[in-house]
Amino acid sequence: MTLTSPTPTTPVKLAPTPRSGGPSRPSRFRMGAGQHLKGGPFAYAALAVVGFGSLLPLYWTLVAASRTQDEVLASTPPFFPGGKLFANLQTAWEQANLGKAIVNSIIVSSSITLATLFFCTLAGYAFAKMRFRGRGWLMTAVIATLTIPPQLSVVPLFMMMSGLGWGGQLESVIFPTLVSAFGVFFMRQYLIEALPYELIEAAKIDGANNFRIVRSVVLPVARPAMMVLGMLTFVQAWNDFFWPYLALNQQNPTLQVALGQLSASYTPDQSIVMAGALISTLPLLVVFVLFGKKIVGGIMSGAVKG
Repeated sequence: MTLTSPTPTTPVKLAPTPRSGGPSRPSRFRMGAGQHLKGGPFAYAALAVVGFGSLLPLYWTLVAASRTQDEVLASTPPFFPGGKLFANLQTAWEQANLGKAIVNSIIVSSSITLATLFFCTLAGYAFAKMRFRGRGWLMTAVIATLTIPPQLSVVPLFMMMSGLGWGGQLESVIFPTLVSAFGVFFMRQYLIEALPYELIEAAKIDGANNFRIVRSVVLPVARPAMMVLGMLTFVQAWNDFFWPYLALNQQNPTLQVALGQLSASYTPDQSIVMAGALISTLPLLVVFVLFGKKIVGGIMSGAVKG
């Protein structure tokens, strides 16, 4: 029996496997760490159009507030501000008693904002990290209240405020909105991702009680979301007209209710109305200029995962 040796085969050359830490060719659609996407001409054109559309109503308010009513209602409306801005602002200030209305709006909006941040942060932390019976059902009930139109609660709420003796008082506007279902849901969703259980357990091991945990752990973590919620709540409370119009009177109005008096006549002066609207918009612009960077940072902190 003859033994034959196996036929030699040509070895197959394998492509070298790149090392995990070695350089690799960058993907066309993947950005490296520390790199930023650069906008092209189309992106800048789109931003310019959006910015122009956003500023146009404010610019038209300024133009109308600095003109007479005949000029505002002309067939060819003016495109540039006139010279009657300060005169119209003074007239609107005196006719609607805007000084007291602004103070009332600041009190109402600040009280609602601070109370909403406090209660919604505590409730959001409880629903996000604490274990108790019926937590899911209670959260479902809170979210379900968002589907109820606020107009359905006007009559019983008005009767309740009248029974408490708060008719025409600022308390009738502040107390029904000290906490919001949206704020509770917003803070819960943020704290679920941003607050790890390890921080809470470490604080408990160190002997911290619930109050200390909220003050030293929860509030620092929740600060970006609280800035966003505070801004949304302040703007909503500042611009609210329906319920303050029903609950307050002409002698103790908020700013939006006072502005309604400017347009309550049979033939309202549109330039005076626009002057009052300009006064009501300026505080919001000041708030956004002062806290805009922190608010945008709070929005982006939950949008990017490191």
